[in-house]
Amino acid sequence: MKTVTRPAFAETEEKKSRFLAELVPYDHLATRLAELRVAHPKANHHVTAYRYLNDENQLIEHGKDDGEPSGTSGVPCLKVLQGRGLINVAVIVTRYFGGVKLGTGGLVRAYSGAANAVCSVADVVDYVPQGEADLFAGFSDAGTLEHACAQDGITVMDRQFDADGTRMRISGPKELVAELAGRFPIHRD
Repeated sequence: MKTVTRPAFAETEEKKSRFLAELVPYDHLATRLAELRVAHPKANHHVTAYRYLNDENQLIEHGKDDGEPSGTSGVPCLKVLQGRGLINVAVIVTRYFGGVKLGTGGLVRAYSGAANAVCSVADVVDYVPQGEADLFAGFSDAGTLEHACAQDGITVMDRQFDADGTRMRISGPKELVAELAGRFPIHRD
């Protein structure tokens, strides 16, 4: 699977209708959609589609037509995301009506074309599942723990020192986090 870490933009046109497409990380969807509604108050539609993994690692996906005929816009955008194997992303396509009706087939082609255009210019990266863990090291191993947590991709979210040693909460690639959690487990008395 693939994902994006920063937004991408592309504009297409179909029979005088303008389609402004943005591909964003899923976590930015609600904020970016609200911003686009303010920035483009005269746009006729703000069609969305998204795919993400929830906290239980279940795939959630949906396409919203936002006033276009049912199945002519949100689902075609979603199919582009599926076809490209993208996860934890959302596409927003803002449409300015150009005066010429496109028909259902034309809408499907126009919206999927806009979604494909923005996916083509996006910086797509491999999707790496993320995880979090609590770690502990006695004072004699604190340096080893610090060194292990300095690896690329690991973020130290919290660090505490007490009479027994160092406690850390980290996040990063799931496999690496699990390996560190195995090396520096929290011991409960």
